[in-house]
Amino acid sequence: MRFFVLTSWLTPLAILLPTLAALAQTPRLPTQAPGLEPAPLQTKQLAQDRPPVDTARIFSLQDLAELVFAYHPVVKQAALLSEDARSQVQQARGGFDPKLGSGFDRKLFGGTDYYNNWANELKVPLWPGGIDLKVGYDRMVGTYVNPEHRTPLNGLAVAGLSVPLGQGLLIDARRSTLRQAKIMVDAAEADQVKQINAIWLEATQAYWNWYFNYQQMLLIQEGVELAETRFQGTSRRAQLGDQAPIDSVEAQITVQDRLVQFTQLQVEQQNAGLILSNYLWTKDGQPAELPAYAVPQLPTMRTVDSLTYEQLQDFAANRHPTLLKLDAKIRQLGVEVRYRRELLKPTVNVSGYLLSRGDFYRPEVPGYYDFGRDNYKVGVDFAFPLFLRKERGKLWQTRIKVQDATLEQQNSRRMIANQVSAKYNTLKAYERQLAVQEQAIVNQRILLQAELQKFELGESTIFLINARESKLIELRLKQESMRANYEKSLAELYYYAGTRTLGNE
Repeated sequence: MRFFVLTSWLTPLAILLPTLAALAQTPRLPTQAPGLEPAPLQTKQLAQDRPPVDTARIFSLQDLAELVFAYHPVVKQAALLSEDARSQVQQARGGFDPKLGSGFDRKLFGGTDYYNNWANELKVPLWPGGIDLKVGYDRMVGTYVNPEHRTPLNGLAVAGLSVPLGQGLLIDARRSTLRQAKIMVDAAEADQVKQINAIWLEATQAYWNWYFNYQQMLLIQEGVELAETRFQGTSRRAQLGDQAPIDSVEAQITVQDRLVQFTQLQVEQQNAGLILSNYLWTKDGQPAELPAYAVPQLPTMRTVDSLTYEQLQDFAANRHPTLLKLDAKIRQLGVEVRYRRELLKPTVNVSGYLLSRGDFYRPEVPGYYDFGRDNYKVGVDFAFPLFLRKERGKLWQTRIKVQDATLEQQNSRRMIANQVSAKYNTLKAYERQLAVQEQAIVNQRILLQAELQKFELGESTIFLINARESKLIELRLKQESMRANYEKSLAELYYYAGTRTLGNE
């Protein structure tokens, strides 16, 4: 019997459940009672889509990029890094410049020609083996000239080589300096890219801060207009006796409160524009000001898919400016280690020169005075520190620097990879939050519309309408803040990956 009664109640309930569910999903808003004068309380200013702005007033992110990369002093200063590195390469090449020297000394006293010395030399350093090519002409004559240095009256021509067989054969100071200078060009170019990326990140963040302040000002300005319209409507109703006069006081307080906010936001918007103007320069190197009529572009909200994320990770691991600079430093220290090892060898320099009379070009000069194997000068220099404490200490210190740079590179690679991953996670979190925020704004608009219609029926108050509207403004402000933070996080993602856009050095 109980089972039959329960079944009889469940059958109508099962029939009503779909209808109740449909009503719950599509709620009906109350309608305005007939004969009641409508107050201008409805609003569309806080709608999602706003009227388009004159494109001539838009100062886009691309416009900012063109000015920053072309005229900003820091960008120009960064370009000097490469120029400075190349100037050091040119200085290092000076170690291989030919050197021409000449000296003349003569002493004549009491009718005696003591000495008449004239020495000339052309020394040409050669790259392989640290060899020096030497060509010279000496004329040393006189009564008191050392017989060891005395030459024929026509002088003595010299041509030969100086070859290091020990220290300096594989690498010497001038070759080490030139190789390190060439490597430092790569380090300077990496540092240049890093500095340009840093200034672009700062400019981008300033731009989106300017955007957010602009959106805040617009939203509060709309709030002021709405509150003013509501105050006028409420005052008119109070005069007609359809509403309590105290409601007009409530409406006026809202107008005054939002006016205070709007005034403050106007100042913040001006200050944000001034901060952005720090990155604006003219072609002549003069500071430029952001026009007062300029407005920011809307966020593109460009998403980063998994493929782009993998490309950014690969770029960060292989071509990040910080890692490239450390790699150049390690290679530079590698050259220094090689040179320091070379200094552990003994110094053994062998020189050999062919000799001839200074007028060897004349055909009447005897052959035994001409260049040949019977006319030569040779020499051998040997030196070797017994303990090599200075050389071993320098080599030890350089190897420590290599280890330090290698460890720094490993740590930097790990930190860069984690920073890229963290910013990517932040972007994805913003995407999810923005989707939820969009739905919350839609629902809040429905609540505000319902509250306005209830007010028309005399079932709500100005306080509740203001609360609903303030909440909608708050949600819209939070949405614009998320959009600005999303764009800033996107710029940070590319910055931490070591680039501005993929494929852009």
